[in-house]
Formats: sequence, structure tokens, C-alpha cells
Amino acid sequence: MQQLLDSVKSLSARERKALAVLLKRQGVNLYGVTPIAVRETQAPSALSYAQQRQWIIWQLEPHSAAYNIPLALRLHGALDVEALRRSVEHLIERHETLRTTFEQQGDEALQVVHPASSFALEVDQLAAGETVERYVDQEVQQPFDLQHGPLLRVRLLKLSEQEHVLVLTQHHIVSDGWSMPIMVDELMQCYQAATLGREAELTPLPIQYADYALWQRNWLEMGEQERQLAYWKQQLGEQQPILELPTDRPRPV
Repeated sequence: MQQLLDSVKSLSARERKALAVLLKRQGVNLYGVTPIAVRETQAPSALSYAQQRQWIIWQLEPHSAAYNIPLALRLHGALDVEALRRSVEHLIERHETLRTTFEQQGDEALQVVHPASSFALEVDQLAAGETVERYVDQEVQQPFDLQHGPLLRVRLLKLSEQEHVLVLTQHHIVSDGWSMPIMVDELMQCYQAATLGREAELTPLPIQYADYALWQRNWLEMGEQERQLAYWKQQLGEQQPILELPTDRPRPV
């Protein structure tokens, strides 16, 4: 199947259009949206377009924390630290993005999914004169190394036997605002199950994000991107007005 997709993508725009016409006569829509399939191998694979944007930004500003996604949870009551550690470990095993790094091979950026491994939960205490706010701020402002990972940091701040602060920080290339509540919900389910000596009954994941990224590339590169571009050119026209925004430097001619 992948060889067929690669063959279609290698065609010129005119050749793809001609192929689409021929297939349509046979009742086949070349541009139809196909279901997302699981990748055939675990080899390094293409980035989604959103990931590619994040990768380029990181290469320009590798020491920036602008795209860190932080979350601090204040935990009250007795805490089973080992159960929490196992819960995070289970999430990392469940979600490939939490054990993914990125690399550049020639002109192509790739994501590499690493095998699941044991997770060590770091437990800290406040230094003299340090506040919780300062601790959390320093933690979430630490930049990520997208090439070497990990791209999820989990630290536990112990305030007392009955009070802790759990700090989760991810890079936007592997997460977003929609994903964080899901992750917290699954973490709570895993923790509750771990304290009872069993595994959480989470619904198996039919696909991983890398599967979606490959599907997105194939879908757009087989002609959908050209179709959408042509549509918007037709809607907007060839000549666009110049936006007269206030700038700190003269606009180049």
C-alpha cells in the first residue's frame, strides 16, 4: 500500500489529475479521505505539518521555553509515590508521543519512537527561602531537547506527608491543550488502580499520533493540498490587499 501511495505522490500535478479522472470513471475517488491505518513498521517516520512547524521553530530557538505546556497539580492527603511512579510509567508506555524524539536526516525531519522503559520519578523538597511558585516557574521554564528527549518531565514536590505538588511539563511538539486533560484523567485512573494493586482498564488506543502524521502526509501529498490551494486561490483571487499594520521598520518594497 505504501509503495502505491509513493508512486502516486511521485506523479506531477497534471498526471495525478488525469489519474483521478480515470479512477473516478471506475467509481474510485482518489481524493477520498481514507481511514487512518497503523504504521507498518516502527522505523522513524514523517512528522505531521504541525510537528514540522514546531521542529523548525525549535531549531531557530533551541533554548526557548515558549512552547512548553506546563501543569501543576496540588495533591492533598497521603500519597503513594510508588503507585504514582508506576502510573506515569504506564502512560509513557501507552502513548508513543511521550517517548518520541526528533531528528533531521538530510532534508527530511523524522520522529523516532523509542521502546518503553522504566521511569524514575524525581521527588524534591523546597530549598531554604524558596516558594512553591518559584519552584514551579523554574521547572516549567527549562527548555527541552527535541533530539534527545525526554519531552515529558514529571517532578514531585513534597511539602509535607499530606501535601505534594505534581509538576507535568511537555513540549508542544508532542502535546497540546486538548491532550493535557486526557492525560490527567488517565493518570488518575492509573493511580487509583495502582493503589488497589491492579492495572487501570483504559480503552486500547486504535492508533498513535505517528500513524496520524503519516496519514496526513499521504492524504495531502496525493493531491488534496493542491486542491485546497486552488480552491482558496479561486476564492481570494490573485491580488490581495496590503495590510497596513504598524511596524517598527519600513516595509520592504
